[in-house]
This record gives sequence, C-alpha cells and structure tokens, in this order.
Amino acid sequence: MPASAEPAGTLPSALLLSGLPPLRRTDSRELARAVSARARLVVLDDDPTGTQAVADVPVVTTCDLDDVRWALRQPSQAVFIQTNTRSLGEGDAAERNRRIVDVLAQACAAERVDAVLASRGDSTLRGHYPLETDVLSEALNRHGRPVRGVVLVPAYLDAGRVTVHSVHYLRTGQGLLPVGRSQFAEDATFGYHSSDLRDWVEEKTRGRIKAADVVTVTLTDIRVGGPERVTTLLRQVRPHRPAVVDAAEEDDLRTFTLGLLAAEREGLRLIYRVGPSFVRTRSGQAARPPLASGQPRAIGTSRGARGLIAVGSHVQLTTAQLSRLRLLDDLVEVELRTAAILDPSTRDQHIADVAATAGAALRDADVVISTTRTLAAGDDPDSSLAIARRISAALTETVAATVRLRRPGFVVAKGGITSSDIATHALGISRAIARGTLLPGIVSLWEPVSGPFAGVPYIVFAGNVGDETSLADVVTLMRSA
Repeated sequence: MPASAEPAGTLPSALLLSGLPPLRRTDSRELARAVSARARLVVLDDDPTGTQAVADVPVVTTCDLDDVRWALRQPSQAVFIQTNTRSLGEGDAAERNRRIVDVLAQACAAERVDAVLASRGDSTLRGHYPLETDVLSEALNRHGRPVRGVVLVPAYLDAGRVTVHSVHYLRTGQGLLPVGRSQFAEDATFGYHSSDLRDWVEEKTRGRIKAADVVTVTLTDIRVGGPERVTTLLRQVRPHRPAVVDAAEEDDLRTFTLGLLAAEREGLRLIYRVGPSFVRTRSGQAARPPLASGQPRAIGTSRGARGLIAVGSHVQLTTAQLSRLRLLDDLVEVELRTAAILDPSTRDQHIADVAATAGAALRDADVVISTTRTLAAGDDPDSSLAIARRISAALTETVAATVRLRRPGFVVAKGGITSSDIATHALGISRAIARGTLLPGIVSLWEPVSGPFAGVPYIVFAGNVGDETSLADVVTLMRSA
C-alpha cells in the first residue's frame, strides 16, 4: 500500500504549507562555522547542472588523480566531480562510480583531507538510484570507510522543487504538482510512478526496501525539534532504512544540516543522494544573487566574439525556451536532424555541413545548434538511452567542429547530458570554477581553467529549469556583459 495518498493534481503553495509549524530560522554564519570543521564535501554529479546552486567551487570533469588533487587544494568546502552517469547504462555507471572512489581515496590520502560523498541526482528524481548509492557504499566499505546508510534530499528550492510530508513536488504555473504526475516521471529511461519518497524508494529498489522501513525527517521534526531531533532520527538510518528529508525553505535545510553534522561528529558516516539545494547548505554557503552584468564576460578571452548555443534537451520547457530565443535579433539557428544522425550513410556529412554553416555564421551572429525537437525513443529504456547517447554524441561532435572553425565568445549548453559532453569532449574542459549563476538560483557559469578554451565562459543550463524566457534572458545577458 502507498505510504500516503498523493494529491491527484496541483495544489496552491499556501494550501500545501498551511498548518505546518512556523519556519525555524538558522543563521547561515553558524552553519558555515559548523561546516568548516567537518570533512570536505565531494559531489559526484551525474550531470553538470548540480553546480547551479553554489559559487566559487572547483569542478573536474575527469577522474584523473592530478585533477582531483587540484580540486581538493582549492579554498572551497565542496568539490564537484562530473560523472555524467545519467547518460550511461547501469554497468558503465557502476564502474565509473567505483573508479572515482578509488581515485578519490588516493587523492584524499595524498592531500591529507577527509571527504564525505554526495551522489547528486536530478531534482525531478531521474537517474541511477539506488544503483549509485549502492555502489558507492560498497566501494567505501572496501576502502575501510563503512557507511551506515543513505539520506535522500532531492529538494531544489530555487527551481520550485520542494518536499512536504515526504511527497516531492515541482512548481508549475498552476501550482505545486506531485512529481510522479509530471512529464519527468514519464522519462523513457528513468521513469517512475510515486511522488511520496517512501513509495518511490520501494518502487526504485523493487521492493528490497519497503516504504514502511524508510526513516522520515519531516518539516515538523525540523522546525519544532530542531537539530537535536534530526540527529536522533538519523541514528535510525541503516542500509535497509534510508532517510527521506522534507524541505520547503532554505532554513529547513540549514537546520537539517546542523543536525546531520552533529550525527557525523558522533561517527555516523552517511552517503547523500541529493538535489542542488542541499549541496549549497552542506557546503556552508548561503544563496547568492546572480552574477552582475559585466562579470560573466570579464573572465573571457574573446570579448566581442559571438556566442554559440547548443540545445540538446527535449523536455517541453526547453522547446518552449527555444521558441522564445528565436525571437531575438542577430541569431542564426541550424538544426541537427535526428533522422540524418541516426542514418550511418548520412551522419558524418550532415555533422560536417551543420558545423560549416554554424562556424561561418558565428562571424556575424550568435548561433544556435539545436537537435530535432521530436524526441526519438526506443522500445525499452536501454534502447532509448542508446538513441539519446547517439544524438548527444553527434551534437558534441558538431560543436567541436564548429569551435575549431571559429572560437566563440561564450558557449551555452542546454541540457544536462548535453552540457557534460560538450564540456568534456567538445571544449576539452578538465578543470573549471563554477563562479555563480546567471539567473536567481539557476543556470551555472563555469570559468574553464584548463584546455584550449580556458577563459571562454561556459554556461550550464539544465533542461528542466527556468521559464519560457530564461534561455533568451541568458543570451541577452551574455551579449550585454
């Protein structure tokens, strides 16, 4: 039986939050002091969009030992290691997580730092859960760092993803919608039915963990009981008893994090499966305003050069954002056609033709390379993922060929898998600093510090955030910076 009866449709935010205890205020400076005394947070990010809630944080896109050691030497409480596992099948995703833990163990020993791991997943619950946390637990146990269990905090408050009474919601124009009733739950590879996180855990573990066994940390626990209540509840976590955490405001996460840190001081070692907001609080950071006009291009080495926008995400919001972007002046769009990509006899020539057109257009205009908006899916999750990888690979190759023809002044990558592949394979970024956001709490700006495109502002734009004008707003901002 479901752990709770989920709402059948959207709810007004005020109605959902009515009757809850008042918010418990937590000083961000108190949290920063508590975090600074604890282990470094290392975020294994299944696509680069997890950086969009933090600022001045190092990012590496490889599991190379020297790159990871560089990241650990930076003056930040958090480090991001990109895994791009959301684009991989289960076997490859598992192996990549194991490899990263092995390299991280060497890096931490060499740099004499301790680390706690966060497996950053999608705030709309897509991704390799429980595979990744299972693999990370096994790998840490093998390295003599036994893990008590997993804490799930998928909230992404800046983007309107909240958890109340253990049910996860996303904000829409009509109100808060249980995430299991959204388009994201219909994902061809990572689909699901449950919005209540207890039921979702049972669903995704295929009954290995029952909903009734999941530990819940509710808003009442957080706001009334405070950090002490959180610590008490986390002591109940076991391998077969993960904890799911409510969050509706930033202070909820701060209070929870203080209780979590107290539990860790007692020796409790946990893995976090989280959305972007928890990464910010566990890093000891407070929400920052977007980067001001002039800052984004100030890091650039190609001032005055035109921008390249690559659009790979196929969610409805991205398509709507692309439609609004097309209304801007001085913009050229070139379509990378799915049918031509998937046909071996036309693939390579089509990529060359699109790149040649885009490279020539970059001389005088900002250029959009977009994939066909009709989503191509297979007969099952594995075949759908394989098709998505082929399309992403073609887009990446096209961008790589385009930037070889003409160096852009900035690059925007729309979509999680898209942004990972382009950063690593098209631009050769292995090290970067996530400097902040271009819009409030969303759309991360990276400053690449390695590779042939070091200094070219790189904008990581998730497919499922913002409103219809957000993509056009970002391009307009970059033009004026």
